Amino acid sequence: MALTTPVVVPYASYLRVYEPLAAFPEPERSHWARYARRGDLPGAQDELRRSLADLVPVPPVVVPVRESADAFVAEVDGVVCVCPWRTRLRGWQALAGLGDELPAPVLDAAVPPVVRREAAADYDGWRERNPDARPWIRSATWHVPVRWFVLFSDEEREYGKGADADGEREGPVLRYRTPMVQARRRVARALKVLREELEDSPLVDGLVDVGRWLEEFHPRSMVELDYGGLVYTISEDQLASDHSAADTAEGLAALREGDGERASAAYERLTERWRAVRQRGLAS
Repeated sequence: MALTTPVVVPYASYLRVYEPLAAFPEPERSHWARYARRGDLPGAQDELRRSLADLVPVPPVVVPVRESADAFVAEVDGVVCVCPWRTRLRGWQALAGLGDELPAPVLDAAVPPVVRREAAADYDGWRERNPDARPWIRSATWHVPVRWFVLFSDEEREYGKGADADGEREGPVLRYRTPMVQARRRVARALKVLREELEDSPLVDGLVDVGRWLEEFHPRSMVELDYGGLVYTISEDQLASDHSAADTAEGLAALREGDGERASAAYERLTERWRAVRQRGLAS
């Protein structure tokens, strides 16, 4: 979870899995069934605000004391599906990766070493008791990983205005949603192309990791890619013209057909688009 420090909180994208209620054992299934019937379901901004509130104390509460009982809810072909927040688990995982994102002096100032050591010890003990636990949500700061776009087609792209709990219009929303079976199929096809055409590519390792993660969920789940807070760092004109999933698909198709020039052009569009966004993160 990228909601750990005030440096990165607002500017994260998310890859989420919504599972049908049947995927959950009791008593969790009944909890989510009751939860989904509520009339005041929280949204992404609510999750963000709650995470920000934990950063106010000194030292900050980087990992919640208790696991969240909240989730995102969606109806897929008449079936209620939920995406548990699991903020505690994601907080631990994000904390472990902060060393790769922040310089040591900044990290020590934001999250003192003693806080990190205590959190790591708590996580180790928790993992021993919950060896099969995994998050329903992955996040990335100041970009959307190219490997995530592999899971979707341009036809699944949704771009428009969001609405808050009172129905008032708020910021733009850019997301993709696809059935789990489609996401898994696209990962398998992309891996076949990449392994055949490229001798060594970080994209292969990243896709393998995403594919393994997807295999842990119910086959009738829905997968969602949400630009999240990135929509506030990109102009509306740029968002409207952003078809990164289409560029990714075109690049893979060109590789499969042996058209290196077209594949390079698609890759260049992707890298230029996301390089510009990441540079804003470095400037902040």
